[in-house]
Amino acid sequence: MNLKINRNKFYNALQIVSKSVSSYSPIPALSGILIQAKDSKVILTGSDSDISIQQILSNESDADLALSIIEEGSIVIDSRYLLEIVKKIDSEDINIEIIDGTLTRFFGGKAEFKINGYRPTDYPNIDFTSPETKFTLNARDLNTIINVTAFATSNKETRPVLTGVNFLSNGSSLKATATDSYRLAKKTFDITIDEFNITVPAKSLNEVRSIFGSSDQDIEIAVSSKKIQFLTENTKVQSKLLEGGYPETERLISKTFKYELVINRQALLHAIDRTSFIKTDNMSITRLQVNGPDDITLSSKSQEIGESKEDLTAVSYEGAPLDISFSGNYVIDACRALDSENIRIRFEGEMRPFILTNDPDDNSVLQLVLPVRTYN
Repeated sequence: MNLKINRNKFYNALQIVSKSVSSYSPIPALSGILIQAKDSKVILTGSDSDISIQQILSNESDADLALSIIEEGSIVIDSRYLLEIVKKIDSEDINIEIIDGTLTRFFGGKAEFKINGYRPTDYPNIDFTSPETKFTLNARDLNTIINVTAFATSNKETRPVLTGVNFLSNGSSLKATATDSYRLAKKTFDITIDEFNITVPAKSLNEVRSIFGSSDQDIEIAVSSKKIQFLTENTKVQSKLLEGGYPETERLISKTFKYELVINRQALLHAIDRTSFIKTDNMSITRLQVNGPDDITLSSKSQEIGESKEDLTAVSYEGAPLDISFSGNYVIDACRALDSENIRIRFEGEMRPFILTNDPDDNSVLQLVLPVRTYN
């Protein structure tokens, strides 16, 4: 292999691919990035077995790439060293040449590096074939779906399926749901697509957000019972799916409520945040007492630390007096996932799950939090 390529373009592509590379892989070659030069293209591949990313570089899709392939070939280079080498070479273009077996030379300007890589045959064969079920989302819509759901997934491996976001299509809408058993986040998106029911690891979705989130391009999404792909012209992100049936979360969401509170989102968020340092058993417990729209008290108490109390005023309140406790951090996360000036909070009872939505009423984004039993 012998090629010349624009250094900045190459480095930017390496940064994207490196997001899927693990330094602790049991397969040594997976700590590296596979570089393939063939058919007038450079193909970069990274993987940790669960998530794989492929980036294609060609003059056809980027005239500024200045790619020149003198000799086709392939090599696997440890991602940590590869990124450092390309970053430190101070020239507009970088040359890459395999000089002996796996010994690879990188040079540009006055700098030159030689580093041993892995044989391409040591790199696992990754099937990037696209599944037949496909649909398209704008990157901004995909970013919103991930932002308002992925944070509510579980970080414990005791129930692996809860570490991912469930995507359920009924043919006319896409419903994304995440839960860790103590809270739930749901986003409903109207779109005509084939029916499917899959659960995608939150880790993979967060990587997808970091790659595509700031763009305004359309993302083609392809799904099967085993994998999901996110594709643009030059980038392919592929993730395995989580196995096991996702819990039926709809039964947690009540259809009738006895209490309804409409309150300024930022006022509630900041009031809870001010008391979040007060913890009981390493958990920030917030107590909400409502007697009317002008009689709302938010408090937090710990025998070891002390207590905090703050009065709030609501836009409106319907229902009898209410006294409920909950995880302050969970409600902060829920408030941040909503984007309206005021939010609507509906309660069924003091020990029943309550839901938060945007106001004016918009059920396309729904946040649910379970209360906490206290003995104040």
